[in-house]
Amino acid sequence: MCDTFVALGNATKDGSVIFGKNSDRHPNEAHMIQIIPRAHHPEGAQVNCTYIRVPQVRETNAVLLSRPFWIWGAEMGANEHGLVIGNEAVFTKVPYDKEPGLIGMDFIRLALERTATANEALDLMITLLEDYGQGGNSTCFGEFYYHNGFLIADPQEAWIFETAGKHWAAEKVRDIRTISNIISIGDHWDRASSDLVSHAISKGWCKSADSFNFSKCYSDLIFTNFGAGKHRSCRTGELLKAKQGEIDVPYAMQVLRDHGPEADQNWQPGRGILGSEVCMHASFGPARGSQATGAMVSHLTPKQHTHWLTGTSATCTSVFKPVWIDAGLPDLGPEPTGAYDSVTLWWRHENLHREILRDYATRIRLIETERGNLEADFLSRVDDMQAESQAVRAALTQACFQEVDTVETEWLAKIINQPVMDRRPLLDRIAWRGFDRKANRQSMSHP
Repeated sequence: MCDTFVALGNATKDGSVIFGKNSDRHPNEAHMIQIIPRAHHPEGAQVNCTYIRVPQVRETNAVLLSRPFWIWGAEMGANEHGLVIGNEAVFTKVPYDKEPGLIGMDFIRLALERTATANEALDLMITLLEDYGQGGNSTCFGEFYYHNGFLIADPQEAWIFETAGKHWAAEKVRDIRTISNIISIGDHWDRASSDLVSHAISKGWCKSADSFNFSKCYSDLIFTNFGAGKHRSCRTGELLKAKQGEIDVPYAMQVLRDHGPEADQNWQPGRGILGSEVCMHASFGPARGSQATGAMVSHLTPKQHTHWLTGTSATCTSVFKPVWIDAGLPDLGPEPTGAYDSVTLWWRHENLHREILRDYATRIRLIETERGNLEADFLSRVDDMQAESQAVRAALTQACFQEVDTVETEWLAKIINQPVMDRRPLLDRIAWRGFDRKANRQSMSHP
């Protein structure tokens, strides 16, 4: 489960394009961020995607990926040309191909590596879908099959591309657009597969072309409703429309941290049976198995593409750090896995995140003001050096990551010495004990 949005230049404060996404996956499905340089490949080469091999191209773009540790592709990412893409799981009536194939995250990386604009990426992804289809298990914990929706953006335009098997529709974004775990395209689109409507009629999902609606005809209502994607998509849409013309990077970060209109100072993520908020927290039960495991906000102008990533789980407990593809990343340690390892960035942050969860309402207040001040400082420093050299920007990225690592160590020490004031629901405690046990992680504070 995920949430992705874009605001074009006619909806942002400075005329830029702003893209944002939370990636929601299993709580132990560690995320990693990496930059892969531009590369040349020999003629006839093949590339190993998550499950299958496809022909390689002669030259691939430099890309920034935010991805689950075991997947070749990415949940969201960008390339050197300012192209950004994020995907969503969508649940449809078309049978899922469970044989190894291209999964949604592979489509993202292939498009980022091989195209320069949103329109080019859309064309390539349509070709990949028609040539290879989509199939394969999309989690390393159990089995999870779905089709995909994508938000594709560059500094000038954006597209929504939603699929059901090899059937698809695409809609050009006019100002603000949000997607989640639903087919959002209805009876209007700008491009579509030739058999999109005729297939639905042949299956009895609608009576005629006049009554066709992609979302209504193709959606699997049970999984779509339990995924609560409509609720979350409406929420992000409401938040963005409320600030239309004023949207900026700090507000995009705020949207990704949203816990809903009912969240107050006593809000606890472990309550409820559905993970229905934008900043998603896992808990007990089949409908609460996903957690926001990584987040990204991209600020795209014709001259500069600045990407803000957490590289860590739970957007509300994480700090966004600035990254430029040409300036690289600092040494983030070894790649994480599904098992706890404190030398990795992602799992080191999990100590902070999971200790906050033990008494969220009390403990989040110990960090949120300082978290906001730290990000504001980073944003100010970035504003002052947009025209600086690669070396200067690389030094800033390294400094920001180091400052966050230092302050999170201080936050953790403060939090584990904070007595638990309001214990979370029993089933939530049971769920997180199970997640910790599977990851071989021990609690750091007293019961």
